[in-house]
Amino acid sequence: MPQQTPRTAKRRVGCLPNFLRIIFVGVLLLVALLFITGNQYIIRGVQLTYLKGKTTANIYDYKDFGNRLVLSAAPQPWDTQPDYNQQSLPDSLLQHLEQYSTDAFLVIKDGKLWQEHYFQNRKSTDISNSFSIAKSVVTMLMFKAIEDGYIQSTEQKITDFLPEYKEDSFGSQCTIGHLSAMTSGYDWQEDYYLPLNPTAKAYYGTDIEKQMLQRGFDEMPGSRFEYLSGATQLLAIIIQRATNKPISTYLTESFWQPMGMEQDAQWSLDANDEMEKAYCCLNATARDFAKLGQLLLQHGNWNGRQLLSKEHVQKMVQPNLSAFASANTAQYGYSIWTDYSNQPQFYAMLGHLGQRVIVIPEINTVIVRLGHEKDDRKLGMGTIGDATGSDTYIYVNQVYKMIKNQ
Repeated sequence: MPQQTPRTAKRRVGCLPNFLRIIFVGVLLLVALLFITGNQYIIRGVQLTYLKGKTTANIYDYKDFGNRLVLSAAPQPWDTQPDYNQQSLPDSLLQHLEQYSTDAFLVIKDGKLWQEHYFQNRKSTDISNSFSIAKSVVTMLMFKAIEDGYIQSTEQKITDFLPEYKEDSFGSQCTIGHLSAMTSGYDWQEDYYLPLNPTAKAYYGTDIEKQMLQRGFDEMPGSRFEYLSGATQLLAIIIQRATNKPISTYLTESFWQPMGMEQDAQWSLDANDEMEKAYCCLNATARDFAKLGQLLLQHGNWNGRQLLSKEHVQKMVQPNLSAFASANTAQYGYSIWTDYSNQPQFYAMLGHLGQRVIVIPEINTVIVRLGHEKDDRKLGMGTIGDATGSDTYIYVNQVYKMIKNQ
């Protein structure tokens, strides 16, 4: 092998700055292209996911965003059952919870805390992201706004609050109820992993209201069910314009304080700290999320006070039969997932990565599960299994057996 001369070595080392220069110029061009095309949110998304070893949003990344407080007042802690935490979780359930990186698992039975388990050094006071559980909360606020007289009904046209859509042939036909029931026909791509899509831009972008109102409708509202985070964000804009209040403030006044939530919640804002990311990002404790399920189980009544009418709760938890091909596949009401063909019957608020608030009326029970991963295997379990994964059914069926076998 010929001996390398000093001159040759110098020449090879000299190539390195040129190589780095090419990379540097390439990065600058890529960044410039992202800004020119309005996709600079991808830079922030990469910083908050891939550079942290993640492939999607995380339940504790509210710390990376601005947040608006949902204030508690006069907390009402849960009463506990006499046998609180005395019955062990089945080994198969415990293994499942640990396998899928669960942080919290709670069971409320007959209005009292019965099971409460935290994993990975988490505590009852830790708050975390609800993801799409927030969609159900926005619909609660929609019905509250109807009861408070800010909105006429679910049949009111969105153009009364969003005049931006008066010239949109489909958007002008959209009602407020269409947004909640996921039958809006809004132009949206629902994807939690693909960087270049409107869901990622809504999560990491700077002006979520502007982003929503720049998008139109591509289908006649009411035609079919299609789950779209953008529809919920539009609904939140309507509620904000109708009440002239941030939705965090309206949630504080309407539910958080009247229900005696134990802690303040935080609702993450867009990068300009202007508006709540309403479709996803309400951060609260497992105990306080459980109260939202308990409110639905109690038909909107809390300690003798009707915070939400029984009729509106019933609308939320009944599947919208007209939106599905057949009654056998009906699975979604007004921002609530349902399975009334399962034994036991249940309805639920479900969120990305397996955030769950599940209500089982037959046994007067609410289940909450929060964590970092979900079991999205398709095990042929119920009508919503293919849409949400099988973990919901595992929690329902295991807790049902525990209570029935007491």
